[in-house]
This record gives sequence, C-alpha cells and structure tokens, in this order.
Amino acid sequence: MSKMRLQHTILGAALLPWLVAGCGGNDAGESSSMDGNVQELLNQYTTVRLSADLSALSDADRTVVRHLLGAMDAMDDVYWQQAYGDRDALLDRVEGEAARRLVEINYGPWDRLGGDAPFIEGVGAKPAGANLYPADMTTDEFEAAAAADGGEALRSLYTLVRRADDGSLTAVPYHEAFAEQHRTAAEALRRASEAAEEPGLKSFLSLRADALLTDEYQASDMAWLDMKDNIVDVVIGPIETYEDLLFGYKAAHEAYILIKDQAWSERLSRFASLLPELQRGLPVPEVYKREMAGSDSDLNAYDVVYYAGQANAGPKTIAINLPNDEEVQLAKGTRRLQLKNTMRAKFDRILVPIAGELIAEDQRSHVTFDAFFANTMFHEVAHGLGIKNTIDGTSTVRGALLETASSMEEGKADVLGLYMVTSLLESGEITEGTLEDYYVTFIASIFRSVRFGATSAHGRANMVRFNYFQERGAFTRDDATGTYRVDFEAMREAMNALSELILTLQGDGDHDGAVALLAEKGMVVPALQADLDRLGSAGIPVDIIFEQGESVLFGG
Repeated sequence: MSKMRLQHTILGAALLPWLVAGCGGNDAGESSSMDGNVQELLNQYTTVRLSADLSALSDADRTVVRHLLGAMDAMDDVYWQQAYGDRDALLDRVEGEAARRLVEINYGPWDRLGGDAPFIEGVGAKPAGANLYPADMTTDEFEAAAAADGGEALRSLYTLVRRADDGSLTAVPYHEAFAEQHRTAAEALRRASEAAEEPGLKSFLSLRADALLTDEYQASDMAWLDMKDNIVDVVIGPIETYEDLLFGYKAAHEAYILIKDQAWSERLSRFASLLPELQRGLPVPEVYKREMAGSDSDLNAYDVVYYAGQANAGPKTIAINLPNDEEVQLAKGTRRLQLKNTMRAKFDRILVPIAGELIAEDQRSHVTFDAFFANTMFHEVAHGLGIKNTIDGTSTVRGALLETASSMEEGKADVLGLYMVTSLLESGEITEGTLEDYYVTFIASIFRSVRFGATSAHGRANMVRFNYFQERGAFTRDDATGTYRVDFEAMREAMNALSELILTLQGDGDHDGAVALLAEKGMVVPALQADLDRLGSAGIPVDIIFEQGESVLFGG
C-alpha cells in the first residue's frame, strides 16, 4: 500500500535485496519444483469462515464492531513493516496466485510452519530481528549502544532500531515510525468509543487511542482489565515479542475483535479466584513462588470475528493472556480470553484426525473437546503463576532471559496448565471428564502444535516438552502400529519435574541454562518428523486461515 511506502525514510528499505519468483531460477525444472513446493505449503492450511452469533449485540454494539474493523488494516500494515518491509514491492515480484497467497499468510517469504525456511526462489534466511533492527547490525554493536548514555530507548518494547545519518544506532518510537497507521487506528477507536454504551469499553477505547499516539500503554492496560460487562472486546497495538528472535525486546502489532460467549464465560468465572491457592501449591521451593499476582484476574470465552497483524501470521492463536506488563500483572492480574470458535475449528478439523493416526486406539476416546478447551484455558491461566522477577531482585525474568524468555514462559504455561488441571480435578473443582481425558488430549495436542515448527517461542516450548516427557516415559511409541500410549503416573512425574526446572530457570534468571535446555531438547527429532510427515500424507491440515471481515459478519 502507498501508506507503507511513505514510511521508507524512517523504516528503511527491505532488509535484504531479496530475489523472488520471476527474478531467480535457472530453468523450467527449478521453477516447476518451486511452484509445487509452494502449493504443498499452501495445502497445509484449511479455510474457516470466521463468524459468530451476533444475536446478543445491540445496535450500538454492532456499530462499535464496524468501527473496530476500520482499525484492522492499520495493524496489518505496521506488522508487515516489522516482519518484512515493503509488502507491495514483494507481492509485485511474486508470480503465481499460490505463491502470493502464501506470502500473505506468512507476512513475508518465509514459511512460519516450517522453521521460517524461505519458499520464494533466491530469498535468504529470515533475520533473527526481522525488520525491527538494521540488517547489518551486530549484537555487540547493539549492546554497546544500548549501554551508552541515552541508549536505553534502544531496548524499549515500542521503538524500532535504525541507523542515524552518521551510521550510529538510534531508536525511533513506534508512534513516529508508524504515525499514519497509528492515527488511522486511533481515529477508529475514538469512533468506536463514542458509539459504545458500556462505560468500561468506552473508557478503554479512548485510552487505547491515546496510547497509540504516545506509546504509553499502561493506563489503557489497566482500563482493559477493569472491563467486566462488555460483550464486544478488542485487543489492539504492539503486544507480543515473538517476532524479535534476536533479543526479544520489540513488541509487534496485532489485533483481535471478539464477541463474549456469555454462557461459557459464566462456567469459567470461578477458576480465576483459585490462583492464590494454586500458586502456593506449585512443585518448586518457596522462594520461586513468593510473588502473588493480582486477584482481579478474570477468565472468559469469546468468539473471534477478526484477526490482524501478528495474530494472523502463520499459525493462529486459540487463547490470549494479557497484558504482558509485569507491573500491571502484579497490581491487577491478567485477563484470559479463550477463543472458542477458533478452538473448535482446530479440534474438529485437526486434532481429532491426528488422534486417529497417532494415539493408541484404546486411548482415542480420551481425546475430547472439553479437555482440549480446559488444557488451553489453563495454559493461559498458568501465565499468572510462578515468578515475574528474578529472586535476586536485579531484573524481570523477561529481562534476564532475553531471547529465551518467550520460549521459557510458553513452556511454563504449558506444563503448569497441566499441573492446574490435575490439582483441580483432584480437589473436585473440575467435575467434567477424567484425568485420562486431559492427559491423552494434552499429548495429542503436542502433535498438533509441533507441526508449527521449532523456531517460534511456542514451537520450541512444544519440542522441549515433547522430548522431556518422552525421556521420562510419560508416553511410549508402539513401533508396530506407529501410535503413542500415555503412561499416566510417569506423566504426572514428568509434569512436576519440568515445572520445577522451568520455574527455577526463570527465578534464577539463568539465561545460559535456558539456552542449554532449548539447544538440547528444542528440536524435532527424525522419528517424530517421520510421524508428522504421515499426518501430511494423510491430508490432515496443519492450521487454519480465515474468511473474515464485514461481509462475513454482517452480510452484503
């Protein structure tokens, strides 16, 4: 889009002089092979129509949703710049509808389900820092600049790192670098705020609009946590740091528009109040659980009606736990949003077929949607457990673990979510299903998740958990049938041991230990890859993409 080209003086050109389809390749055979590979990668996705029951929405609510839709393209525009650079320049050079569609799904020429491997001829490796840092910058150069007087802004969540005219590194605030997109989104949020009837939503939308123009997000985060009675919700702005594999400093832009499922939310509301008791029971020494998150957390189910930016890139999120600001978490807690319609689509179209291929026949009946929903939900709740600051008080966990922080946090949430399910079943707080349902569904879900690859934070966490659990005997593979069987007692022991390991690494701020754990166990081993290849051969999709937008929601 033209608005992105206007930003080039601030953002710089694309990261590398990439050659794309039509510019590379030496003969027809190479081109045909690349075309076939692109189609194969595109076939990994199945399309879902992203709609919801809007019958509970008032006319004002519908107006709010329409205004929120007006902010989505702005988040997409910014995320393209952060992840790659000039979207239009790339798409103009790509030949073939399949290749163009795959570029759009991945927000660039790298396969997010395949370890960020390039799928366009002549494209180099994806830079670890994406387009958030200069392509020629070294880590030593960055650290020296950040340590100098006035250099702290280089580490900010909300700045791009660029070169000044003299070649030095400089921090460009997001609200300046993406001024046009932020203004567009802020104006849409203000219109939505004016239309909103629910006071909490009205306040949040106004404050979030202000935040986009200043890069000061804490007040709007607090207001978002205060919302209780709104049926329409939105997550928007620079939020997660997954795109920054260089340092884990930079937040990328994304957005979701959500409609609360009031019946399911009522079922879930009691669980957030149990966090203090669950924190006290963590299988780790007392010093690693002395923090207590705010008790104002809540837990609700939603249908998503729009994904944009990072949320829409590659594999799609099925649950959200926000905000990430540690000060806000300790003061007020977090909100956990379970994305029920997306979750249901992944369960029906992906997880059930996977279980039919890879889970022992007599254990397949234990793979249930209720267990899948609960395991996912408690993963998000588990982000509120553990520790946010190192036990020596010198740093946040995120600041100490740097580029490993996201993987460690996702790994913690995975295994502590299972710990929570186990504890709540045994105490009678959960009455649906059996422990066997939750454990078998958990293992089946690992096979679903590891297909996303081992380069993302979630992917590396998945592989650490898979390899650790297998080494501890939590499950075994029957070579005769090519299926996996869960050992329930061994799985409990592995769950407790991995919980203690990750919580200790976080509390100690042990960056070297986290690096070693990811290096040793954060990979897809050949035997597992062969089983994952079977899933592809069986035509089971890896993930979903969406038909979404105003016409899908409202018709026309």
